[in-house]
Amino acid sequence: MRRRELLGLLGGAVALPVVARAQKSLPVVAVLVPGPAKNAENRIIAIRQGMKEAGLTEGINFTFASRYADGDFDRLPALALELAALKPRVMIASAAAAPVAHKLLPDLPLVFTSYALDPIKAGFAESYVHPGGHATGNVMNALGGEEALTQKRMNLFKELVPDLKAIGFIGTSSSLATAEFNALHSVAGQFGFDVVRHPLSGLDEIEDAVSASIRDGVGALYVSGESLLYNNMPRVLPLVMAPKKPTVGTYPEWGRAGLLMSYSADLIDDFRRAGIYAAKILGGAKPADLPIEQASKFVLVLNLKTAKSLGVAPPDRLLTVADEVIE
Repeated sequence: MRRRELLGLLGGAVALPVVARAQKSLPVVAVLVPGPAKNAENRIIAIRQGMKEAGLTEGINFTFASRYADGDFDRLPALALELAALKPRVMIASAAAAPVAHKLLPDLPLVFTSYALDPIKAGFAESYVHPGGHATGNVMNALGGEEALTQKRMNLFKELVPDLKAIGFIGTSSSLATAEFNALHSVAGQFGFDVVRHPLSGLDEIEDAVSASIRDGVGALYVSGESLLYNNMPRVLPLVMAPKKPTVGTYPEWGRAGLLMSYSADLIDDFRRAGIYAAKILGGAKPADLPIEQASKFVLVLNLKTAKSLGVAPPDRLLTVADEVIE
């Protein structure tokens, strides 16, 4: 063997451990998601985009470690601790995963995203402007909270179903579902409809709750955005669509999957902004000093395929302002 080739081989042998050590030394960004990995693909891409906008690149400035509960929230504590064992510098946790991470890992910097409840009442922070603790992030509601968002949602939905007299609320007694129901009940009077609720305690009761609502004479169904229903969408969707009534939901995925209409904050943008905050924390910023961001970008999805099957003709104005029209 030639001396030059031998030195090249030896040099490669020495370099590999150095590269390995360099990779191991990269700060870890942990991501905890309550739903399945497949549903989160675009959101992980959005986190990467946000971190790139902030000047950081995966594999060079940081590395990801992700865990998914696949809709089984009982797994979230174990998954959070599993991620904590990797010694991450910051954790991004969405929706129902956020309070679990906050409770179990009180000293780990946390960026919560797509959180639908009041982060102050939930104990995440002292205020929106000055969180004051180890957690910050973004919430799905803008000024006015859940009631203002519900008012806008139902104002749009009434253009699709102008003669609506009663709507059935499909959701459990979770904190988010209860907040949604209260907001819906609060705005119902100004739109001239009543709200019917048959609370569920689990997925097995959805069919009975839908049937009971139909027996009560509802003209449409409102599907809660709570994590239990959202993360089990393939199971929930056929049950709420079976009665052939107009349906309205929260997140864009509901409208894309088959509900007549959905309207909410843009979840992808939420995750992008969470990536920006994670990058800032890696750069030395403290969560206590990063203001909690409220939603500023919203998505209206109309499903024309469902509208046609129901004999609903969306007005031209609604078609014009819709962000997505599913045909």
